[in-house]
Amino acid sequence: MSETASISTGIAQRYASAVFDIAKEGKQIKAIEADLDALQGAMSDSDDFRNLIQSPIYTRAEQGVAVAALAKKMKISSTMTNTLALMASKRRLFVLPQLVKALREAIASDKGEVTAEVTSAKALTKAQSDKLAKSLKASTGKTVTLQTSVDETLIGGLIVKVGSKMIDTSIRAKLNSLQNVMKEVG
Repeated sequence: MSETASISTGIAQRYASAVFDIAKEGKQIKAIEADLDALQGAMSDSDDFRNLIQSPIYTRAEQGVAVAALAKKMKISSTMTNTLALMASKRRLFVLPQLVKALREAIASDKGEVTAEVTSAKALTKAQSDKLAKSLKASTGKTVTLQTSVDETLIGGLIVKVGSKMIDTSIRAKLNSLQNVMKEVG
């Protein structure tokens, strides 16, 4: 991991820990989960929002005003609104993606759940998702939430990441492995 990435992750972990503790004390975990969904959607759907949190051209005040307006429009809880305002005043909005991820992990851990990142060549059907979740639950002993994405370059198969473990059964990986073996022979 690069030094900048580890610094960002460290900052995000501290904010996530504080938000989680406040939400747990105030019994607001469900509200924070809804906030995370809204923020995740905004980060994936809006170029303007991504620019706001990543671009250094916006002043602290501009980021603060924008975040306050967006939080009101998105109906984000006061805990998360205050956190975003603090992050804007400290010029830390750039760690928002890591904050969302860290908070999701903290909430899942508290519930005894684990999130599995699944990348497939084609979108999984409901039956396939259920079967995969059941299989992962049997191996981890925890309730598994799937976070799926599609990457057609895999050709077929899956890449599953659960915590620090990764299982790559994609055809692309098998072809790359075969190509390496062929290079060693010839």
